Amino acid sequence: MKAEFGDLKHSYGEIRIFPESVDDLWHLQHLIAPGDLVFATTLRTVDTATDKLRPEKAEKRPVRLGIRVEKVEFHPSANRLRVGGVIESGVDVSSYHTLNVEPGYEISVVRLWRPFDFERIDRAVGASLHNVIHVLTIEEGEGELFRIRQYGPERVVTITAGSGKGAEIDGRAAFFSDALAALRDVTGPVVVAGPGFVKDDFVRFARSRDADLAGRIVTVETRRIGRGAVQEVIGQGVLERLVGDLQLAREVTRMDEVLKRIGAGGAVAYGKDEVRKAIDYGAAEEVLVSDALIRDERVARLLEEAERINAQVVVLSSEFEPGDRLNALGGIAALLRYPLG
Repeated sequence: MKAEFGDLKHSYGEIRIFPESVDDLWHLQHLIAPGDLVFATTLRTVDTATDKLRPEKAEKRPVRLGIRVEKVEFHPSANRLRVGGVIESGVDVSSYHTLNVEPGYEISVVRLWRPFDFERIDRAVGASLHNVIHVLTIEEGEGELFRIRQYGPERVVTITAGSGKGAEIDGRAAFFSDALAALRDVTGPVVVAGPGFVKDDFVRFARSRDADLAGRIVTVETRRIGRGAVQEVIGQGVLERLVGDLQLAREVTRMDEVLKRIGAGGAVAYGKDEVRKAIDYGAAEEVLVSDALIRDERVARLLEEAERINAQVVVLSSEFEPGDRLNALGGIAALLRYPLG
């Protein structure tokens, strides 16, 4: 993502945003909310005068519109963000229009920006400097390739060998060849993870056939394969060492700490009412909130109060396992400076 900041007064004003990937569209989904004013160049049917008796077919032309947002929908499978609302600036004022925002599409957002909005923008801009990391989880006869998005792991492909653990040597080589083919277009770092020695055998196989790829592989021992193995890789801090984008690892470790304290009866609060109580007492040190809740006005006010007592706000992705765990606790939790009793 690229971002250009306008003249912000008391955190209110315009930021021009240039999304470059589906990750950036996901960030935009959480940076644009109903009530915001959004400007973009889009195609719209424009009436033109004609001397002909029969009007020509309506033509769509590029126009600059400002719309007051009513709805924001993220469609990762279509690589698109749909932003709909009523036109306030440009042609056809008071009509409804939907912007189809894709990578490479410039958009300007005018709103009151919160501290964690700026943090999200900084994270998205910083992440654009890095190649995407892939994780191949593998055991005998079964593998899954995941792309690490900023909102969590995205499954790319599943690789299987028909005869599993009873495979002949040539069958295993065919399985390894299929797994290697799945990595053919990957240009960034690759983590090969799984239990036992299969991952090491695969890396030796890859080294004999693609030295460049092998030079970008890191192996990690995990108890599982699949999405659970990706969770272990992140929890071990492997991505943190590879890329410097700490958010996913941060989500795992902070949520683990919440659950640990709940199990031990420690300094933690969860659910809106308990977290509000912790903030009112000045006990909240770190507030974790699901991205599914940050547009809730009650939650937004709660987060503002948390920031006023210098509590750190961490937004967790609902697309990723820690966010699912947090949603099961009411979507919001706080790590406390001291137990409330």
